Amino acid sequence: MSFIQGKILLNFIIKILNRPSITWSNFELCSSLQLSDFVDLLLEPIKCSQYRYRTKLGLHEALINAATHGNNLDPHKSIRVRRIITPNWCVWQIQDQGNGLEIKKRVYKLPKEISSINERGLYIINECFDDIRWSSKGNRLQLALKR
Repeated sequence: MSFIQGKILLNFIIKILNRPSITWSNFELCSSLQLSDFVDLLLEPIKCSQYRYRTKLGLHEALINAATHGNNLDPHKSIRVRRIITPNWCVWQIQDQGNGLEIKKRVYKLPKEISSINERGLYIINECFDDIRWSSKGNRLQLALKR
């Protein structure tokens, strides 16, 4: 190996070692409304308390929607969550085993009747995260928070 080839190889190795780290974690939970400990587990990488509360609220709401509306609280069905942490983003992908939410029902507004106990979930989720994306089927929701 020539000096030039060695220098190119060394620069390549240095670039690989200095790349920002990205971590992936996968979780699975049976459909249930017992979510507090699970949400805390998903929030482990979030250190700033300012964002922790709103993120916890948004994740809790998304998981409730997946268990209740997606899986109809069927304990034989599960919710899968993938957590992706990059230098700039924290991302959670929440997938249930349901048929998905139709595009026209993905409304991020408060209900007309403010005292209604339903129809607030997507509004809350939208207020808690910087970016929200749906799978084409509508049974996977990706929630992202800038770091």
